[in-house]
Amino acid sequence: MGLLLALVNVIVPVLIVAGSGFVLGRLFPLDAGTISKIALNALTPALCLNVLLTTEVSGQVGLTLVGAYVAVSLVGAAIGGLLVPAVAGATRRAVMASVAISNSGNMGLPIALFALGQAGFEQSVLMFLASVVLGFVVGPLLFGSGQGSVAALKGLVKLPVLWTIAFALILRLLGWSLPLGVMRGVEMLSDAALPMVLLALGVQLGATKRVTITRAVLTASLVRVAGMPFLSLGMGLLFGLSGVPLQALVLAGAMPTAVNAFLLSLEYKGDVKTVADTVTLSTLLSLFVVVGVTAALPLLP
Repeated sequence: MGLLLALVNVIVPVLIVAGSGFVLGRLFPLDAGTISKIALNALTPALCLNVLLTTEVSGQVGLTLVGAYVAVSLVGAAIGGLLVPAVAGATRRAVMASVAISNSGNMGLPIALFALGQAGFEQSVLMFLASVVLGFVVGPLLFGSGQGSVAALKGLVKLPVLWTIAFALILRLLGWSLPLGVMRGVEMLSDAALPMVLLALGVQLGATKRVTITRAVLTASLVRVAGMPFLSLGMGLLFGLSGVPLQALVLAGAMPTAVNAFLLSLEYKGDVKTVADTVTLSTLLSLFVVVGVTAALPLLP
């Protein structure tokens, strides 16, 4: 009962914010593209900067965990693409991105804190940072590849989030900090990031009227939330993980497709409908999968 209550307390706020965007998208002709540009170019970089400057993460285990997480994401994306060979190229890339880019932030972090405590939360912060970098590398390369690899790479290097992460890492290495006033502004933008991306998803879903469960959407959703926990377990054992780091990796595998995947598909004019529907369906499916995965975590080595 305690786990179910905690999951409800995590999911309900997400549904409220996305639902508000859904209603607004139904009532008004809003421009989801403008919202996505604000989230991608201002709010998400601020979120990454804030997390990198305020969270203590280090150690060989952390590096191994990040390596395993990245490997799981890339292998999962390849599996997703292989399972939909007959669909159009844009749709196949949407499936691959939907599998690779997981919601390790607004869903993954609070669930990890409840299920694994502070130690598991700190491990999950590492994977959240890895997911942001991975998402903003894989997403543009996949969604932008329809215009050629050179165009995709040019779009990639223009993303503020990657330069922000590099800037934050330099500050950490030098032991420097931002002035208090600047940091407060960064925190304000950071706090607005998750609500804004959820609003953008709701607006898009409200404008498209309904969720269509195609083979591509179903495949991406099932691989993302049902297949990835098993892939995470195997990859974690292969990388030599055990205990809390392994548990955190497996739990992260049960997270749904991130809203950032939708924002990137919108920004790079990918198959937006497939990604948006996958975000919705995988989120609903993950509510059930996370319960089972969490119950099984104590059985892991």
